[in-house]
Amino acid sequence: MEQSATLDVETLKITQEQFILASQSVHLQRPAADAVHPVGLYGWRKRCLYFFLLLLLVTMIVNLALTVWIIKVMNFSVDGMGNLRLNQDGIHLEGVSEFLLPLYVNEIQSRGDNVLVLHSEKNVTLNARNSQGQLTGQLTVGPDAVEAQCQRLEVRSGDRSRLLFTADEEEVTMTAEKFAVTGSEGAVFEHSVETPLIQAGASEDLRLESPTRTLTMEAPRGVELSAAKGTLRVSSRKDLQMESTEGEILLDADSIQLGSLPLGTYSAAPAQASRGQAVYEVCVCPSGKLYLSPAESSSSCQLMSNICLWS
Repeated sequence: MEQSATLDVETLKITQEQFILASQSVHLQRPAADAVHPVGLYGWRKRCLYFFLLLLLVTMIVNLALTVWIIKVMNFSVDGMGNLRLNQDGIHLEGVSEFLLPLYVNEIQSRGDNVLVLHSEKNVTLNARNSQGQLTGQLTVGPDAVEAQCQRLEVRSGDRSRLLFTADEEEVTMTAEKFAVTGSEGAVFEHSVETPLIQAGASEDLRLESPTRTLTMEAPRGVELSAAKGTLRVSSRKDLQMESTEGEILLDADSIQLGSLPLGTYSAAPAQASRGQAVYEVCVCPSGKLYLSPAESSSSCQLMSNICLWS
């Protein structure tokens, strides 16, 4: 009995010592009241955080509203936007469209019932390039002129069956049946012109003129000047020369008038020789000059006439 009581007392002492140690350790781990640190945002930091969150929310709402407005105004859809429609054939534009940068396409065409209009504040330029990117052709429509840069320029009929006009570095060819110049001043050519026919309108006069130089008409088989229902007039300030190398010069008319021909005579006083003379004959000097000589029973043309001597 005494031994068990002694064990109980010792066990009780050990338990009391453990309680005291545990109480001391708990007391040591408990912090003081003045060392407590609060967790979270308080004061002006909390107000700034709420302000920035509110500003972000307003910005998101404005951006969403602007996006919806742009989609509504630009008429975005699955097929395109606004006047622009995308399909398998290409791009369809309706109304007026403006391009700020170059446009690269294979073909531009309008609808069947509308015209195609290209408008620019300065000029409209169409470029063609080869596979290496080199410029091979260019058409520029500007405010002052229309310029075409290419190796060969062709103009064809509406059905593309006939070639009407061609131009290259060597020559310009017009294959149309008729070329009409309707200007009041006519056409001006600085160099030679080759054509099989020059004809005026039904009620207009034809005039070939060289104001300061020489007018020359040549043909390998002959030159024909005819006025079917009018007057043919050839005038020159200096010499008028008609030459045929292998043939003849034919003047075919009901009457041929040669006005202001000089009177040739041997007499020292030409007035006495021509006094009372009514009929004259036309004579030709070796140089080709024409003059009048009094008509007699035989020819009065003399090679030693004063006209021929001074011609």
